[in-house]
Amino acid sequence: MKKLLLTGSSGFIGQHMLTRLQDKFLIHCLTSDLREHAEVRAEVLKFEPDLVIHLAARTEVEQSFYEQVEFSEINYVGTVNLIESILQCKKIPRLIFASTMEVFGWQPVSDQVRDGNTPDIIPTFCPDNTIPNPNAPYAVAKLGCEKYIEYAHRSCGLQYVIVRQTNAYGRQDNDFFVTEQIISQMLDSKTECNLGYQEPYRNFIFITDLLDAWETMINKFDQIANNIFTIGPNNAISIDAWVKLIAKKLSWNGLVNWDTKPKRPGEIWVLNSSEEKLTKLTGWKPKVSMDEGLDKTISIWKKIKNL
Repeated sequence: MKKLLLTGSSGFIGQHMLTRLQDKFLIHCLTSDLREHAEVRAEVLKFEPDLVIHLAARTEVEQSFYEQVEFSEINYVGTVNLIESILQCKKIPRLIFASTMEVFGWQPVSDQVRDGNTPDIIPTFCPDNTIPNPNAPYAVAKLGCEKYIEYAHRSCGLQYVIVRQTNAYGRQDNDFFVTEQIISQMLDSKTECNLGYQEPYRNFIFITDLLDAWETMINKFDQIANNIFTIGPNNAISIDAWVKLIAKKLSWNGLVNWDTKPKRPGEIWVLNSSEEKLTKLTGWKPKVSMDEGLDKTISIWKKIKNL
């Protein structure tokens, strides 16, 4: 049985990944603090994995503006420590790294949205034709990780896949992120909901589609090695429209208080990705529609709140 080293096993994706793969791999969940190189190296070399799935990171983009050093240490330095450790293995393991759509950052269409205009067409950002312009400490660190991985490939022979993930939803233990936050607030109060910006466009992927994508990338690593992917789906929607869609499903008629969160100096107004490249190489494509995904997520949070 192949040996898989998993980082971030306690996180949203990691918990589900562990459940999915535990009968297919001999899995070791990294327990060392990624910032402690000696500890990480010792743990990696003791296990000698065939494959490394690197999910561990601080991912709260908004918070990275206030904890810049910690985000950089955990996300960038931690990844460097992990890579340098796996390069010391007798046989260098393969690496699949969870990056982020946030690395695309500012793009020209953003000005239209920031000025209060609705673009006629929301462009699709793809790693093969969109230049990254990260505009948050979180995103800068993630792009740095990507560059370090590419260096390790060129110089040391590391085989990798980089996944620029979009907004996943379907959580059942965390309402910090936008979809779960909206649902949770609306279930808690019939009169008001306090949110941040309403203008940005984002695309959303339900957790089961995301996990299917990861499993496909693991199983078809040889076909896709040394590439960067986005996973879509190409379904960009404004946060305002997303809120209205959720409100309609909940028959919620309260007041949304916008701009109640601290302003983000590097706010990104448009992020939208496509699964086209990954679909072309592997056949995977997202299956869960927005309606179905939201229905499932609402059901989760109603059960949590005993409603």
